[in-house]
Amino acid sequence: MAISKSKTTTIATVIMMLAMVISIVALPLASAQEPREQRTYPFIDATPNPVGVGEQCLIRIGISQLLGLVDQGWEGLTVEVKDPDEHTTTMGPYRTDSTGGTAFVHVFDEVGTYQIRLIFPEQTVQVAFFDYERGFVSFPVGTVMLGSTTPWLDVVVTEEANPKYPDQPLPAEYWTRPIDPQLRMWCFVAGNWRDRGVNSIAEYQQDAPETAHVLWTTPITTGGLTGGLWYPEIPASSETGDAYEGKFPGAIVLNGILYWQTGGSRGETGDNLYTVATDLHTGEELWRTNERSYSFGQILYFNSYNYDGVFTYLVQSSGGAYNFYDPYTNNWQFTWTDIPSGTRLWGPSGEILILQINYANRWMALWNSTATGFARLGSASPDYGSWGNTVHGRTQNITELGSLCYSWNVTLDATYQVSTTFGTPAMGIYLDEERITGLWYNQSGCRVWGVDFDGNEKFDKWWNAPDEWETGFNTLHVGGRSDFYDGGFVFVFNKENRQHYAFSVETGDFMWVTESEHYLDWYGWGAAEHTWFVYEDHLYSTGVGGIVYAFNIANGETDWTYELSDAFNEPVTGQRWWGWITLIADGKVYVGTCEHSAEQPLPRGAPLVCLNATTGEEIWRVNGMYRATRWGGNAVMGDSIYATMDTYDQRVYAVGKGPSATTLIIESDVVNEGSPALVKGMVTDISPGTEEYGLRARFPNGVPAMSDDNQSEWMLYVYKQFAKPADVMGVDVTISVLDSNGNFYDVGTTTSDENGYYQLVFDPPVPGEYTVYATFCGSKAYWGSSAQSGLYVVQAPEPTAPPTEPPADPTGTYVTGFGIGIIVVVVIIGVVIILMLRKR
Repeated sequence: MAISKSKTTTIATVIMMLAMVISIVALPLASAQEPREQRTYPFIDATPNPVGVGEQCLIRIGISQLLGLVDQGWEGLTVEVKDPDEHTTTMGPYRTDSTGGTAFVHVFDEVGTYQIRLIFPEQTVQVAFFDYERGFVSFPVGTVMLGSTTPWLDVVVTEEANPKYPDQPLPAEYWTRPIDPQLRMWCFVAGNWRDRGVNSIAEYQQDAPETAHVLWTTPITTGGLTGGLWYPEIPASSETGDAYEGKFPGAIVLNGILYWQTGGSRGETGDNLYTVATDLHTGEELWRTNERSYSFGQILYFNSYNYDGVFTYLVQSSGGAYNFYDPYTNNWQFTWTDIPSGTRLWGPSGEILILQINYANRWMALWNSTATGFARLGSASPDYGSWGNTVHGRTQNITELGSLCYSWNVTLDATYQVSTTFGTPAMGIYLDEERITGLWYNQSGCRVWGVDFDGNEKFDKWWNAPDEWETGFNTLHVGGRSDFYDGGFVFVFNKENRQHYAFSVETGDFMWVTESEHYLDWYGWGAAEHTWFVYEDHLYSTGVGGIVYAFNIANGETDWTYELSDAFNEPVTGQRWWGWITLIADGKVYVGTCEHSAEQPLPRGAPLVCLNATTGEEIWRVNGMYRATRWGGNAVMGDSIYATMDTYDQRVYAVGKGPSATTLIIESDVVNEGSPALVKGMVTDISPGTEEYGLRARFPNGVPAMSDDNQSEWMLYVYKQFAKPADVMGVDVTISVLDSNGNFYDVGTTTSDENGYYQLVFDPPVPGEYTVYATFCGSKAYWGSSAQSGLYVVQAPEPTAPPTEPPADPTGTYVTGFGIGIIVVVVIIGVVIILMLRKR
């Protein structure tokens, strides 16, 4: 009979256990030892040593003898410190962990040589344990651990601190995943998106897009203009999913991978509903499945005595169960059933929390996913320190696991029972690490209360609403809350007045009320058709009225507004587009537009705007590129890349800074000294999306790189096939040289044109070999690139002196001079003779 692998493993385990038992029985020390005196071996260490004044120094202390259980430790350890002036102080007492050691940080404040030593006090074993490494040596209760003291250890303190490991800079060129964990500073540009969260904030996206530049695009389904069947009456396009059949719902980004889905609960089902994993940097499809969709992602930082690292999961919430899957392989990891109902929150290490409040029975509890993972174990289990081998591969029922799945469970005061005054109260909840703030409201007023995790009341405040709330039977919605406690608040939105009312989470007091928004913000069902989010110093709000309001959270006053205006009256809502804040990141508010049930033909020019979160200044705007969806999925961001569905053409777009390529050609790479040199080349966009056949066919020489100011119009031309914009400008290219004398310098800067082409003429100043560089330093749309080539300048020959006349024969000169002299004498004699004859 064949034995299965699992049976073989079980048999081997049993044999090992039997062997262990036999060996224990066989060793007299293991069963017969009585309490005894045990010598101890203490240690003390300082790191770094030498250490600088004011620099942190880690002092490690303990004894070599470990203990049996993780919660045990040796106690009462002290450290004597002798400063350079021989003054002695004592630090402690300290308690070790189960390894027998511990550590603490100390700062030395004087230059010189200190001395430190550990004093381990005598103590007795309180809980018996075995030392397996010694061969099952027993340490029974009452065993005396003898006191011991280390020799003095010199710690040299210097003026200068020790050098720190140098941080690698933030990326300066196009980058991809995985990111080596040694590049620690990159965490600021490499954020994830596990869900939309309370305020739609994308954290750690320090390089969030500042232009409309497209990295890549991929189709969701059939999209765009259908054709001329109904033209000109109805130039219709494919259905968009609005209303009630939204596409691209619940997108998630984990570790640079975008997980997006095609349809929603009322849309496509079965084989037509699938989830796609796409590399967010390259657009490469990694896998797809039609087996399930996902509700959110989890990024769990697990830190224990055995294991330290991050676990990431895709979580499917279905039928009261959480099913966890590996985001890289899509393989099932584990399942929890009977998930409690309540408000889902996130803990400080990424643990899933669910706050439950039972007003009728006056209790409140906090379910904790990490506690649930270990609920089947006791804290004494060695597996308690490991997550994967404890949780993976199992299906567990939370009800059966019971109270161990909860961080706490407390009784509420009777005053928190549901009363006839409120009926079932509408409520907002704020939770931090110390307290819970609750908000109940109706037309008569608001009650704001706070309790700690022991159920103790922190405050309980009542605020009387204006009479209009009751006489007008105003419609009230829970607005939301801040993500912070200091200065934080919860707020209520009054639909008829279009105003927000804020209450402090610190005291429960009423804080402020905002001005009334545009009357069109009446429309919609609370946050279903409005977006209002809190980020840093502002509450941002927008809706059907098409105006973005930035309310100062200190006083509720309006710091700025931005109108989503349209010059052509295309929106069904009039002169402004229905506003929809997609997300907030890196000091920028991204605002798009949507409709509940758009009519055909779709209105043209739907905007996506990026605003400065502090000032409201428009950073960039593109009209007609990325039309958002009301019933489908919201835009998401990861690794500083904005990913969104466009309901015009039913494609997913990734927006962010892309790679570029620069070429360099020297028309004549050998020129004569004194002759100019012509340098030329191209700067092109080589983002993954430019590799599509359609773009390669349209741009056989590559897609030209354009200036930041022209990105919006250029992207419409490249990816939407709009008319080519006129008067566009490329990017600046700097030409530099390393001449034959070893001097490096710039010889000029030029700008590429609408075809990506640039050229520059310069005069090489000296003869010899040159290395020529063409550099595009990058922009908000592109990472930089460069190219180089060679040039030789031929030295001109030395100038030749003009020919000279040969010297005259001196004899001839004399003869000539003598002859001339004779003639002169003859002439003079002749003149004299004539004058004498006249006198006669």
